Order: sequence, then structure tokens, then C-alpha cells
Amino acid sequence: MNVITQMKRTAAEDALIDSYDVRAADLPGDAKVTVKRDEAVELLKSGLPTRKVEAWHYTDLRRLLASVPAFDLEAYAEPVEPLLAGASVLPVLNGVAGRAAAPDGARLASFAEGLASGEFAALLGSSGHDDPVSAINSALVADGFVLDIPAGVELAQPAELQNVHGGGQAHSRFVVRAGAGAKAAIIERQTGKGAALVSSISHLDVGDDAEISYLIIQEQPQDVSHLGQINIRIGKGSSLTLFVMNTGGKLVRQEVRVVAAGEGSQFKLRGVNLLSGDSHTDVTMVLDHLAPQTVSTETFRNVVTGKAEGVFQGQIRVARDAQKTDAKMACNTLLLSDEGSFSSKPELEIFADDVACGHGATVTEIEQDHLFYLMARGISEKVARGLLVKAFVAEVIEELEDEAVVEALEVKLDAWFAEHG
Repeated sequence: MNVITQMKRTAAEDALIDSYDVRAADLPGDAKVTVKRDEAVELLKSGLPTRKVEAWHYTDLRRLLASVPAFDLEAYAEPVEPLLAGASVLPVLNGVAGRAAAPDGARLASFAEGLASGEFAALLGSSGHDDPVSAINSALVADGFVLDIPAGVELAQPAELQNVHGGGQAHSRFVVRAGAGAKAAIIERQTGKGAALVSSISHLDVGDDAEISYLIIQEQPQDVSHLGQINIRIGKGSSLTLFVMNTGGKLVRQEVRVVAAGEGSQFKLRGVNLLSGDSHTDVTMVLDHLAPQTVSTETFRNVVTGKAEGVFQGQIRVARDAQKTDAKMACNTLLLSDEGSFSSKPELEIFADDVACGHGATVTEIEQDHLFYLMARGISEKVARGLLVKAFVAEVIEELEDEAVVEALEVKLDAWFAEHG
């Protein structure tokens, strides 16, 4: 006879379930949304994933998420200075959409309205035990922003979506829909103050022949658990550049899910992970090429100091009909500490027979010959190391075409190096 035993829930798992019980009456949504929330909670009751779940092999969420703070909706939170002057700031403060005006030519609504009407019920839910980010957010999300960019519209200034917390818990959603031929720059900021559990899910739909750049900048305090996810669909002939920068957080999981659905679409992912202290940061990407003649390139640069742990999982899947796909992926890591570590897991799953696909990963230390070259010219060791590390990371940032964005990101690089270099 087989005996199945239920693993005792952790304090964090109990706290998540209790959070829903406390907040359920105040969460927006019709009957369809409520069903989705209840299903998400049932999934959480089965426990958070451990290393035994393949997608979480390098990030044992059940162990790493040791505690979950209570909600503190009265905690002080305010919008932060935008990355670029003149950007339209759309702030979500402690999980609630703040006052904001739509960028010229675009339309803006709150995510709470779509929950109340049931329009966004289909966005809630989880794909299973390996998708706890969706489960947590679906159960507890109350608000966010919906940004619609009509067909043919070009935003004159970037739109900056801000998810800012003052501690406790904050759960938000962003929906960005770009119509055919639209052009826009979108910036997503994840930041706050105080110990917190933050979940943030974004949905980006890029219409045919559109041209979009999207930046995710995660700069949480060192006592925050941050669970992020972005779901992307790219239409025919469209171009999307996604840039991800992680510079903070105690426990970070950033998931990138992309579907290159339209023929001739192009996707470029560039990322920088700056890891310090005893943090754990995991970037996991799944990219599906479904249409012919699609192109993708993914490059991550990682700098690891202290006892920090980093993870990059990248899976590219090429469907049978996606002939002449060109997909390349690279993950390069610079270890500055003997106590730090970084795990890389690139994967290719190809069902088409006329493709050009490849991946690579490297882990290295600072090249001593380069360090000696600089020191021989009167540069101190600390400054020389900083120059080499910055050059390693800046190479990826400088691929972005907007000079103002490059300069703003390099300022953040300098600030991080000044503290951790």
C-alpha cells in the first residue's frame, strides 16, 4: 500500500495563504476573477517549488523565501525620479495605481477596473507548480496600469511604469498593448523601502510592424524578495528590444516569457546582473519561435561579489513551422569573489530543420595581464579593477541606441560600483 504524506507547510506558505484570507474581501474582481484567485490559492496550498522542480532547480523557493511580511497599505511610498527627464510617470504605490496622465497619443486605465469587470480574468491563474509567481500574484494583485498605444502612434517621450512600495507586501500588474506600426519606449522600475515581498507581472503585446524598447530596472533594498515576470507576444515584422538590469534585492526571480508569433519578427534581450552581499538572483527566460524568419539574440553580463549567488536559465524553442529562425544566446559572468557563484543553463529545443541557432556561457575572473597593464601606468589597483569591471558590463549597455538611456544606466553602474567595487 502506498502512503502519501502531505509536507508540512512553511511559515512563508502559511503567511501567503493567510494574506489572501485577510485581503479577499477587499480585492477587486467579478465571479470569474474570484474563481481564478481561489485556484491560485489552492496551488499555493500544495507548497512552493523546491529544487526537485526542474524550473526551480537552482532557486529553491521553498527554502529561500523564509518569511512573508504582512500587508502594510499605510506604509509611505511615493514616485521616484524618472530615469529620463520628461518621461510620463505612471506610479503604482503599495500595489495601488496612483494619479497619472496618459502619454500624449496613448490611453491609460487602471488594472483594477479590468478585474472588476472580469476583462482580465484570463490573465490570472498559473500554469502549474512551476509557476508560483503567477499563483502568488493572481491571488493577491489588486491594481496596476493598462497602457494602450494605438496603431501608428509614436510616443514622443518614454512612459515609465513604477512599482514602488514602502514595505510589507506589494502585488501589481502592468499591461502594455502596442498597435500595428506603433513606436514607443517603455521603462519599468521596481523599487521601494523596507523589508517586503513584491510580485509584479507585466504583459506586453507588440502589434505587427511595431518598434518597441522596454527596460526593466530592479533596484530593491537588500531585504526584499522580488518575484517578477514579463509575458511578451511579438507580431509580424515587429522589433522588440528588452533590457533587464538587476542591482538589488535579497531574493530575486525575474522570468521572461516571449512568443515570437509573427513572421519576420525580431527580439533582442540584453541584461546586466550586479550581485552583492548574500543575495540570490535568478533570471529565467523561455523564448518560443513560432513563425518563419524570426530573429533573436540574448546576451547577459553578470558581476558577482561577496557571497552572492546568480542564475541564468535560457531556453529557446523553435517550432516545426519556424523555418529560417536565427537565434543566439550568450551568458558571460565575472566572479570577483571566491565565495560567490553563478549557474548558467542554456537550452535549445529545435523542431525545424533550416535554422541557425547557438548558445554559449563563460565564467571568469579579472584578467591579471589587463590589471597589470593599467597599474603599470600609475592607476591604483582598486580603480583599475573598477575600470575593467565597468567595461565588461558597459559593452552590453552601449548596444542600446538611445544615448540618454545609456548615460542614465551608466550612472547607475557607477553608483553600484562605488558601493560594492
